[in-house]
Amino acid sequence: MIIILNSKATKEQIDEMLKDLGNLGLKTGVINGEQKRIITLIGDISKVNVDGIKAETFVEDIRRISEPFKASNRIFHPNNTIVQVSNQKIGEGHFCIMSGPCSVETEEQIIYVANRVKKAGVSMLRGGAFKPRTSPYSFQGLGSDGLKLLLKAKKATGLPIVTELMDLKHLDLFSDVDVIQVGARNMQNFEMLKELGKCNKPILLKRGLSSTIEEWMMSSEYIMSGGNKNVILCERGIRTYETATRNTLDISAIPMIKKISHLPIIVDPSHATGLTWMVEPLSKAAIAAGADGLMIEVHNCPTKALSDGAQSLDPDQFDDVMKNIKPIISFCGKKLNEA
Repeated sequence: MIIILNSKATKEQIDEMLKDLGNLGLKTGVINGEQKRIITLIGDISKVNVDGIKAETFVEDIRRISEPFKASNRIFHPNNTIVQVSNQKIGEGHFCIMSGPCSVETEEQIIYVANRVKKAGVSMLRGGAFKPRTSPYSFQGLGSDGLKLLLKAKKATGLPIVTELMDLKHLDLFSDVDVIQVGARNMQNFEMLKELGKCNKPILLKRGLSSTIEEWMMSSEYIMSGGNKNVILCERGIRTYETATRNTLDISAIPMIKKISHLPIIVDPSHATGLTWMVEPLSKAAIAAGADGLMIEVHNCPTKALSDGAQSLDPDQFDDVMKNIKPIISFCGKKLNEA
């Protein structure tokens, strides 16, 4: 439940109301929006005298919240969240592009790609050290050695790094990682999400392959309820009956998230279809729909990539994509973060 206050509400009146509600055993909070102040209530609201509260001259409205997610709900947090990553910002007009190979393979590869994507104007370097693969016989990543190579690329270029955590037993290895990615397969690994709620790093939460938006939001709730408010959502395509593409990019999820949540959302057009030629048009569509960033796979030689080469752009292709999307980012009123 939320209580929306008008401009006449004084500090003394608000404090008195908070005291009365607290005496009922409710957890309360005050949100100071740009135009309104809101009192949030969590707990057993059956004891609340709704009519009595509505009778107060400084109360504009009372609303019950039907959605099970609270911390990530825009009603409880009307202003857009801006997530700070190193010297970069994501959200509220700050546009972020994360690029790099699906898998870190060699030192030469990751440093070369890092330098090329930085020159093209990206904000962060993405790369997989631990790789979840459908087949146990596929390349599983370099593990801790891959993390070391990512950190070398970070040192060489100054780019913040984004990489996926697959198991909590590896969490200590991520102390120098800037953004921890939770992959689609771990979106509902609730024990992992709870633990990440205790850390002070930004979390990139990818949507599950067959997850609804509400399920996705509830996963973000696990992280935020633990105290970590720095959550970035990532739409990466969902599984449908369509077979022409690897997944189906849910463009409608972007404005929907913007409607119901204050969290920033980025789009991964590479995983969404598995087709390089679709990366640019889907990137343009994502920007136009209101996304706060993109995650694009770039490999120095996609035909020889150890994983997901078919969806990876080579550096020259990526240069062209960046050249073509930069004007759209600006046209949509956003500012591209560049390292």
